[in-house]
This record gives sequence, C-alpha cells and structure tokens, in this order.
Amino acid sequence: MKAIKILFVALVMMVGASSVPAQAQFKIGPRVGLTVNDLHFNKDVVDSDNQTGWTAGLTTEFTIPVVGLGFDLSAMYVRRNAKFLVENNLEKNNRDYIEIPLNLKYKLSLPLISKVLVPYVAAGPSVSFLTSKRHIEDAYKNKSVDWAFNLGFGVQLLSHLDVNARYGFGMTKAVQTVSSNNTNGDIDAKNRYWTISVAYLF
Repeated sequence: MKAIKILFVALVMMVGASSVPAQAQFKIGPRVGLTVNDLHFNKDVVDSDNQTGWTAGLTTEFTIPVVGLGFDLSAMYVRRNAKFLVENNLEKNNRDYIEIPLNLKYKLSLPLISKVLVPYVAAGPSVSFLTSKRHIEDAYKNKSVDWAFNLGFGVQLLSHLDVNARYGFGMTKAVQTVSSNNTNGDIDAKNRYWTISVAYLF
C-alpha cells in the first residue's frame, strides 16, 4: 500500500510538471524495457548469475532548449530476478519493485543531424519500493526499500523515440539473511543491474 501511494505521488508530480514555462520543453510517454540483474554478495558462498527481468511504466522529460540540460523522472514497475542459495540449492526468486529514477541529462547538439538523432548522457539516483514478498524460504529477506545510483546514455530519434541503457549501482542492502536460519552465516547483497528501455515521448 505504501508503494502504491508513492507511485501515485510520483505520477501527480509528472502531470504537474506540464505547467512549466512555455520556453521549456516538456514531454511524457510510456516506457518499456528489459533488465539484467546481478546481486553482489558480501561472501563467496553464493555464486549469483545474471538474471533477466522486465520493466514498464511512465516517464517524463524536461529540457532547457539550446543549453541541452534537463532531467527525466519516471515511475516504473520492475522485475529483478535473482538466485539464492537455500540449503545448498540455488533457487530463483522473482522480486518486483516500483522504481522512481531521477536523472540529470545532457543532450549533445550535433550539426545537421540534430533534428533526426540526438545522443545524450544521464546520471542520477533512484529509489525502489518492494511490492513482492520479503521472505525467501526462511533464509533471506528482501529489503523493502532499495537506493541506487544510475549512469546511462541514450539517443532520441525524430524527437519522440527514446532508446537508452543505464547501469545501476545499488547503494543499500537489497537482501540479507534472516538471523541464524542460514547455515552460511550473515550474508547480504546489493543490486547491480543493466536496464535497456524504449520510450515514446509526446
């Protein structure tokens, strides 16, 4: 319920941003993509493979013309799959989040092709709120809030189609053991993930 309220607030902020001054460029649209998640554990007893998931949601973009600076704010539903070592067996776990990333963007103005293709770089924080179950076989638990920092790049085609890739560095623990139920001792992990997505901005 808390995550749903936060998602609602983020959507209200996006719609409210449409009242920015006329000289600024504001766009909004749907975004979909794939995620490749790799949990980084603090101990070598767990060998985590890259796991593929998906993401979908709504994104907004605010840009100052000529200067090329701006930002984007999104509200995304994300599935970050992972494997956990439970009783000497690797078990897959589907972890669902509502992610709200905020990125500062710089668009590169290239002569002749800028009306067709505009590359950009982006960076900024994101916060993810867990919507799936917390406990995993009484051995681990997913943390309810996960903070990360994203670095990415992308390209906008014909001023509407946005294709980007970003890498997220988890800054807080996403997973940790549940007391002494795990025979491998205290284990925790942070999310590391690639997100490749496409948006259509109106």
